[in-house]
Amino acid sequence: MRRRTAIAVAASATMSLALAGCGVLNVSGNSSSASPTKGDDVTIGLLLPEKANTRYEDFDYPIIKEQVASLTKKQGKVDYANADQDADKQAQQMQQMIDDKVDIILLDAVDSHAIATEVKKAKDAGIPVIAYDRLAEGPIDAYVSFDNELVGEVQGRSLLEALGSDVDTSDKIVMMNGSPTDPNAKQFKAGAMSELNGKVTISESFDTKDWKPENAQANMTAAINKLGKDNIAAVYSANDGMAGGIVKALEDAGVTTLPPITGQDAELAAVQRIVAGEQYMSVYKSYPQEAEAAAQMAVAKVQGHDIQFDALTQDSVDSPTNKDIPAQLVTVTALTKKNIKSTVIADGIYKLSDICTSEYKTKCDAIGLK
Repeated sequence: MRRRTAIAVAASATMSLALAGCGVLNVSGNSSSASPTKGDDVTIGLLLPEKANTRYEDFDYPIIKEQVASLTKKQGKVDYANADQDADKQAQQMQQMIDDKVDIILLDAVDSHAIATEVKKAKDAGIPVIAYDRLAEGPIDAYVSFDNELVGEVQGRSLLEALGSDVDTSDKIVMMNGSPTDPNAKQFKAGAMSELNGKVTISESFDTKDWKPENAQANMTAAINKLGKDNIAAVYSANDGMAGGIVKALEDAGVTTLPPITGQDAELAAVQRIVAGEQYMSVYKSYPQEAEAAAQMAVAKVQGHDIQFDALTQDSVDSPTNKDIPAQLVTVTALTKKNIKSTVIADGIYKLSDICTSEYKTKCDAIGLK
């Protein structure tokens, strides 16, 4: 459950800049507003869940590493491990970090429920744990992620927009939700259903194991076989990787005019599908903003800078095991053909040449992306 004030919604998107501009992030050890427990030689444990989604290796890890170095005069370091979608492997990685006595752990859980035991072990060892991107269970100290229900709401609204003014309950929608072990997937679905309920018919709905595109492709093939390839008005896909699998299933079934398909993460392949008209939209989430906020929270927490930590966590969330967890919820943007230049290109996520390769140049020109 998310709880945030209208002020917090606006503030979370600019909190990092405001803190940096005021110099709060550089509170010194002798400041009356801070009681540091560590100097700059901190070790941040970073546990990321997978490599199939390119964002973790390409954005999250390098940005967090760079930000930690910047905040600690290059004395701090990041101990990084990626579980490659294996919950048991991640538990072992976290235990190793506990044994190594890292100062704090940023945890993006493969399985938010299963990892609760290790979170408790870290707490018992005096190591704070900040849930990153996914809300892990157990006694975590804080949470930083995007506003996940808002992600679903944006996807749902975009799907209705794509269907047009004559949308009605006779329109059959296939819903491709994320992994049942990821609490974010439930929030995405809840947000989407708050927009879609009563306006369209959800004819088929799937929880997609491990978020894998091949599983989404298999699910979509089953939906096509049941409903018929020409009886699907739109497809809700919770992320871009699955959207790729959905497109393959539709094309394999002989569909030449693809229905509107949603996504999330603004992966390069998805942006190119949007340019080509194969995917209607994605949700652009500023990974630099989320990753920088996580690094700032981790350093502030371990150094005992309570004022800046509180300033960074003005939202509040509940997990199945804990209530009123301090949080920062970062806002998101619907990415369509209309705003590619003002989002992923303007923010330096991709260059125009990355998107508009020879294969997509004509399509890019057609939408003024040049």
